[in-house]
Amino acid sequence: MDTKNPSENSSNFESFMHNPSSRRSAMSIQSKSSGRNSTREVTFDHSGSKPVRYGSKGADSEGFSMSQKEISDEDARLVYVDDPQRTNERVAYIYFLIIAILNQLPQLAVFGRGVSILPLAFVLLVTAVKDAYEDWRRHRSDKVENNRLAFVLVNGEFQEKRWKDIKVGEIIKISANEAIPCDFVLLSTSDPTGVAYVQTLNLDGESNLKTRYAKQETQSKFHEKERFDGLIKCEKPNRNIYGFQGNMEIDGKRLSLGSSNIVLRGCELKNTHWALGVAVYCGRETKAMLNSSGAPSKRSRLETRMNSEIIMLSFFLVALCTVTSVCAAVWLKRHKSELNLLPYYRKLDVSEGKEESYEYYGWGMEILFTFLMSVIVFQVMIPISLYISMELVRVGQAYFMIKDSRMYDETTNSKFQCRALNINEDLGQIKYVFSDKTVDGKVLKPKMKVKVNRELLQLAKSGFSNIEGKRIYDFFLALAACNTIVPLIIDTSDPTVKLIDYQGESPDEQALAYAAAAYGFMLIERTSGYIVIDIHGERHRFNVLGLHEFDSDRKRMSVILGYNDNSVKLFVKGADTSMLSVIDKSLNTDIIKATEAHLHSYSSLGLRTLVIGMRDLNASEFEQWHFTFEAASTALIGRAAMLRKVAINIENNLCILGATAIEDKLQQGVPESIESLRSAGIKVWVLTGDKQETAISIGYSSKLLTSNMTQIILKSNNRESCRRRLQDALVMSEKNMAQSAVTNYPEGSSDVTTTIALIIDGTSLVYILDSELEDELFRLASRCSVVLCCRVAPLQKAGIVALVKKRTADMTLAIGDGANDVSMIQMADVGVGISGQEGRQAVMASDFAMGQFRNAVLVLVLFWYVLFTAFTLTTAINEWSSMLYSIVYTALPTIVVGILDKDLSKRTLLKYPQLYGAGQRHEAYNKKLFWLTMADTLWQSIVVFFAPLFAYWGSSVDVASIGDLWTLSVVIMVNLHLAMDVIRWNWIIHAATWGSVIATFICVMVIDAIPAFPGYWAIFHTAGTGLFWLCLLGIVIAALLPRFVVKFVYQYYFPNDIQISREAEKFGNVRVNEGGQIEMHSISDGPPR
Repeated sequence: MDTKNPSENSSNFESFMHNPSSRRSAMSIQSKSSGRNSTREVTFDHSGSKPVRYGSKGADSEGFSMSQKEISDEDARLVYVDDPQRTNERVAYIYFLIIAILNQLPQLAVFGRGVSILPLAFVLLVTAVKDAYEDWRRHRSDKVENNRLAFVLVNGEFQEKRWKDIKVGEIIKISANEAIPCDFVLLSTSDPTGVAYVQTLNLDGESNLKTRYAKQETQSKFHEKERFDGLIKCEKPNRNIYGFQGNMEIDGKRLSLGSSNIVLRGCELKNTHWALGVAVYCGRETKAMLNSSGAPSKRSRLETRMNSEIIMLSFFLVALCTVTSVCAAVWLKRHKSELNLLPYYRKLDVSEGKEESYEYYGWGMEILFTFLMSVIVFQVMIPISLYISMELVRVGQAYFMIKDSRMYDETTNSKFQCRALNINEDLGQIKYVFSDKTVDGKVLKPKMKVKVNRELLQLAKSGFSNIEGKRIYDFFLALAACNTIVPLIIDTSDPTVKLIDYQGESPDEQALAYAAAAYGFMLIERTSGYIVIDIHGERHRFNVLGLHEFDSDRKRMSVILGYNDNSVKLFVKGADTSMLSVIDKSLNTDIIKATEAHLHSYSSLGLRTLVIGMRDLNASEFEQWHFTFEAASTALIGRAAMLRKVAINIENNLCILGATAIEDKLQQGVPESIESLRSAGIKVWVLTGDKQETAISIGYSSKLLTSNMTQIILKSNNRESCRRRLQDALVMSEKNMAQSAVTNYPEGSSDVTTTIALIIDGTSLVYILDSELEDELFRLASRCSVVLCCRVAPLQKAGIVALVKKRTADMTLAIGDGANDVSMIQMADVGVGISGQEGRQAVMASDFAMGQFRNAVLVLVLFWYVLFTAFTLTTAINEWSSMLYSIVYTALPTIVVGILDKDLSKRTLLKYPQLYGAGQRHEAYNKKLFWLTMADTLWQSIVVFFAPLFAYWGSSVDVASIGDLWTLSVVIMVNLHLAMDVIRWNWIIHAATWGSVIATFICVMVIDAIPAFPGYWAIFHTAGTGLFWLCLLGIVIAALLPRFVVKFVYQYYFPNDIQISREAEKFGNVRVNEGGQIEMHSISDGPPR
């Protein structure tokens, strides 16, 4: 191999090159960014994270200032190696509890004291069993985890010790494929050069192997079996899993420690026989535990609205109680002298033969007691079973979602998981979808296919026979060497054949390594000091003299290789924007122009591009680099910034070798899914780290962007430019909306639909987020049907979601694959983590609304009765029937219908995505329906109460018999009411609905058959007459007739989209237009709320 100036290589230089292991103490690798344009948006210290800023500029500056701080003794943790001794609930529950307490007072004891406690006891028992089971599962999991065993050095020997008993400062030994029990600094590994390979799947979701290194000074000590005595000074426990800063004092030397020297709890040791480390963070102090804050608490929109309506029902309850107490006060004033003659008001005590006066507490106290007794009698206005019913419905829905075979991915053997049961119904009301374009290769799954060009392969084999062959040789050598790929040798059934599997930190690295192997440059071994590449059947060893990993500022990585002839070469690869600025434009001008043209065409096709370059280093350049690199890697102040500066200084004047382009193959169904989402009125925002041209091309291929859309591109590098561009874009959008309005008016459409696509880059977002420009961006984005954000950092994704959530009441959903998307997923109303292929099934929200109003009928019946009984709060309905009403008589049908009933088939929903708009418009549950239902309830209560009153007026029938008639009427009526709304009947719904009616008859008969209860044998006397059954039939018909008529008129003359589709599904193409398509309501975007 040729070198520029071989005579300049000194003997020291040669010895340094041939002894790569001696350089490990000087090398400190920066924390990896996984090739995903990661940006340090949040800085961490021992007191927790600082307030989150979504604009990455401010965050970066904070991260930089953090690196400038030296760890003082007050802010540091001191770890003495091998010397651990020297090392440092719901409103409704409260409501029923108050009811139970009030009923224990003798003056207010309307029901039996035991009966009043039973509903609360039942709810608390169910809740306690559920919580106890969850706590038991969590405790069992924690116990298994904490009692796992690890080998700890004790008195010179390794002994097994439980994870929970490991202390800071102890030395731990981990074998291959074992999990790491704590955060420890590597001291030694089975590899002579001190390298260890770990898998961080449980930590950040990445399955690729990462390299960690032990310092050479500690590596040699443990190989020589010396007792280790040292001191580690590091930062106090914090949540930053990507950073670590500290130093180690050993034998009078101070060694710098970075993120490449620490292995975190939750990782697994791979491809390494064993590793030794000293614990620096244990138990709750580990970075994994500090980050495991659990899933964010989210409440569904339905539950929020239901709570507000429960408050309205509470005011209605107070109003009823106030009316009752006021009427009672007036009655007491008028009949005060007659109270002794009214036995149903206060019974006189004549047991001793002497007549005692009734207990009268005074006019004011009697009003207060009447009010409190009214609260007790009318308590069923707020059903205690409502929350339990909702939880059971959600559990049932989650069961069917989990068991859905279409949500199962065979390739990864992963099922659908429902981790937040309380937001199921929100899936039917989503207005905004935020998604990463790549989602870790799941939504856009990379299909790596290397098509070998025969001519190029021949040139690669020709080696140095010509200049073109030499460039091709260097190009493929750069692809094979300039990466962090770990080659794994895999055995096959044929002992003579072995396969190589490349484990890399990004799919792109793997694809490029496989491409190099396809052209004869096969990476077969990597250690911390050298790599071995099989070049057309011959193995060549190259010393790795230096490695600058990718970071989001430079947007490139580089490796310095030492050849056998003592020559040194620098290979660099990176994004075209960063590489073209460091290419020597005086060399190969034609090649540079041709490469730029190819890059443009590749980006237009939606390919991800990289540029490859290299240059020779002479001895003086290398020694200067080595000196500055060693100083930077051992610095305690500003280490990251210094290493970045060293890399920038060496990565210049490069000779361009070529460019690469990688295609993301769209998964089957992605374009159709996006088109369906748009048809459903859902706005899709794509947030990606790709360059603008690539993102736009992917947008076209996925049908996110169309040719008839007006594109607004925001790309600025300062605040004022962003402001001007935003204002210009707003003016353009207004003109577009005006043109759309004029165009749509002749067609009779009152809705203005725009076809504007907003494309904005991460640099512009730096100046927009967390500033006064946010409002202008939202105004612009709300007028666009598509928003495409490229080159965005992880926290910027969360900032974009927050931008929408703060300014609109619309529901948001975020889709991601883990580490980079966690903040976005947690910020959205609904978060979806991709594991396997993307599901295309939209879940329509079930109607839970009407179940809660069934109790208002019973309350109003009791209220009418109070008005006819001198406001004494006596009840005709047995206290046991009142208690069983919400728990047994009417609860089960609502739960079963909520789980099993559905408006339309999956086939129809997928065929007509516009049907999803019903959930966005809240057609099945809104305030208008709430008050209409309350009005219907008022009518039903009047019929239920007054029909038997007039029918039995003047008869000798007792109160208990009338109460049984009321109970049966209400139960039959509310179940028929629910049955009128059922769309798809099956035997389970039939059994629950009619079974509840039968169960009510049985319970009423059993209660009346017990002599100790009031109303003994009442139902048997009354039910033997024809008048009883006539009243029962008449009540049900009269009460439900208005609702039936309104329902018929509304559905026949004013049908909505779902009702029309239901007819078409049941009877064929009924009410469809001439084109065979169902006419849907247009989906318009309402104003921000």
